Amino acid sequence: MSANKKIAGTAPGATHKTGPGGLGPADFACWYRDEMLGQWKGLDLKAVTRLAEAVAECQDKGRQIFVAGNGGSAATASHLATDLCKTAAVKHKPLVRCVSLTDNVSFITAAGNDLSFDEIFSRQLENLLQPKDLVILVSGSGNSPNLLKAADLAKRRGATTAALLGFDGGKLKDKADIVLLADSDQYGVIEDLHMSVGHILTFYLKQRK
Repeated sequence: MSANKKIAGTAPGATHKTGPGGLGPADFACWYRDEMLGQWKGLDLKAVTRLAEAVAECQDKGRQIFVAGNGGSAATASHLATDLCKTAAVKHKPLVRCVSLTDNVSFITAAGNDLSFDEIFSRQLENLLQPKDLVILVSGSGNSPNLLKAADLAKRRGATTAALLGFDGGKLKDKADIVLLADSDQYGVIEDLHMSVGHILTFYLKQRK
């Protein structure tokens, strides 16, 4: 698993809208559905494959996976860590070692209060991250300073970084080794695709031989 090879997944042809105005519930639902379908049709399966292979390699070799995000992406990070640790478990295979960096409230508030909110993830990684571990960063904008700092620390430690992004990918797009981009300006669509990618990873591990 190379820490230098970049794989970018985009959804060409997807619309760039925060959402139309003045629609009723049914019409808005149709618009949202079409926006999601555009993302699914444009999903870069090579990027998904690279990420799935990176997760599977960590499972097989006992390496750790760390996931982080802010706001709705923090919830996605927690969900993904739970799925990989519990739902993906299969008899006679190693358990996935995955930690969501969004879940230690005491550490997050201590680092935010004593250092900076920009360091709430990188400071945790200083304690835990080893070379060849995997760091998955989830962000709509790709510009959150705390995620950028986490990506920089991961690179210094020789870990692999993956980013689930939206909009144009932001600054994080150029820092991650594996990039999966939901090319949309609608946060709900972006977060839905990120969650779906997490489920792909989980149930891929569940069924693989």
